[in-house]
Amino acid sequence: MVNPDFWPNRRVFLTGHTGFKGSWLALWLQHLGAQVTGFALPPATQPNLFELAAVADGMTSIIGDIRDLSHLQQAISASQPQIVLHLAAQALVGEGYRDPLGTYTTNVIGTANVLEATRGTKGVQAVVVVTSDKCYENKEWPRPYCEGDPLGGHDPYSSSKACAELVTASYRNAYLAGSGIALASARAGNVFGGGDWSPDRLIPDLLTAFSAGTPALLRNPLACRPWQHVLEPLAAYLHLAERMIDDASLARAWNFGPNESDCLTVGAIADRLAKHWGNEASWRTAAGNFPHEATNLRLDSSQAHSLLGWHPQWRLDAALSATVSWHKAWLNAENMHDVTLHQIKQFTDHANA
Repeated sequence: MVNPDFWPNRRVFLTGHTGFKGSWLALWLQHLGAQVTGFALPPATQPNLFELAAVADGMTSIIGDIRDLSHLQQAISASQPQIVLHLAAQALVGEGYRDPLGTYTTNVIGTANVLEATRGTKGVQAVVVVTSDKCYENKEWPRPYCEGDPLGGHDPYSSSKACAELVTASYRNAYLAGSGIALASARAGNVFGGGDWSPDRLIPDLLTAFSAGTPALLRNPLACRPWQHVLEPLAAYLHLAERMIDDASLARAWNFGPNESDCLTVGAIADRLAKHWGNEASWRTAAGNFPHEATNLRLDSSQAHSLLGWHPQWRLDAALSATVSWHKAWLNAENMHDVTLHQIKQFTDHANA
């Protein structure tokens, strides 16, 4: 799926490289031989994958805020990237409720800043802006959402991602179409994997509880989500960037979700993860009133299947098993740089088999 011959010595500007997804992607790009420059705030949690896996050692790491246009322009201009991958974001629904203005300025104005800085930089060939499956106006439909469905969002986080999609489409149509810079947006599902300690996320909350030998508390065990290992959408972003350089018609919005059979309820995911963890891991429903979250959300990725030849690689149980293995390796104080690269190799070997 990812072409290893494409990436050696490619100059890549990656926003959000200190985050969960960004750290996995930065390590993968380093492994592929790319020249990576990252731009992001410091890691938001302790512990975090960025530090545990020594991600900064193989790249140029710049600590900065995408809301600071001047700093961002300086960083992009200095790195002279060929490919820009924009992952930096306020990525939590709960934090969006707590700080709506911070969420909008980061996810909307921050995205506009990245695109503004990029369009003024010579040599850029492809840009992938990462948004979210939550960018759609969720009508609690039984069918999956397609790229042409209306954008929306009940909560600040979700609507900020819809706004980021609109900003991306506007920059593509108004400035970049025909300029030699291919600009696409990517909407993935609920990602998980080793190295995520973000608050109010299902898999991190489950692993923390299981590690402590206490029952995990679930807010909404009947909610259905498109679950996928973090490497699935990252592979899609890389493949999309590769393809867009030679085919500008691919500069559009894309869904990269899991197989339909892997869209399970929160409770079903908790049951499966508990089985992989062992040691009588368990969960129960949390008491209390919680902010609104969508109950049913799935993605239709048929466009990516037919036009990109992209398909998910790991089935859900393989992804959960890898996540448990990573977390237990961390608990055993193993070298997490090596563990993370080993899982990337496992994933790519499976994809190439």
